[in-house]
Amino acid sequence: MPKLRKLFLASSKESEELAKLLAKDGTQWKFNPFAAPHFGGKWEAGVKSVKTHLNKVVGDQQLTYEEMNTLLIQIEAVLNSRPLCPQSEDPTNISALTPGHFLIGQALTTIPEPSLDGVKVSHLSRWQLLRKMLEDFWKQWSRDCLQRYLAVYKWNNAVPSIKEGSLVLVVDERYPPVKWPLGRVVKTHPGQEGHTRVVT
Repeated sequence: MPKLRKLFLASSKESEELAKLLAKDGTQWKFNPFAAPHFGGKWEAGVKSVKTHLNKVVGDQQLTYEEMNTLLIQIEAVLNSRPLCPQSEDPTNISALTPGHFLIGQALTTIPEPSLDGVKVSHLSRWQLLRKMLEDFWKQWSRDCLQRYLAVYKWNNAVPSIKEGSLVLVVDERYPPVKWPLGRVVKTHPGQEGHTRVVT
């Protein structure tokens, strides 16, 4: 029991120091009311999106606890691999900051596996079935994620014009889960109306 008490006191001391630091910094915490997910905005929309696509992918399949846990962990990696913003302003650096950087200090990676597109579900082993579910989730969710990124600009303000040197997400469905192909704009080619729709 003394060890547990020491741990509690040490964590309490750290919490107190952290609270003082945040108060000194001017950090303000805002919490959603209990049982009111509609106050969550973007993150609740993200949770809803994941639940919707997970239900579509799993369907009426009966998964064991271990299989469901494995699938959820793989989906978590997909969610935490999405690009948030460029990692630096350096034009030679084609990497983005991801939620994974905040969680483990670096981008999440996976070992590529062959695609199971076109293979009948009845011919798949249980592991392959989970891989197929992850692939299907990736295709649906990444498309939905891109649509949400575009909708933010569409409804909130004018779409910013792409500039030379901008880091962009290259849409290519052939990439496996957790791989978000990025590119750097070298040159813009504006149309007659002045809007840029083609870049190299």
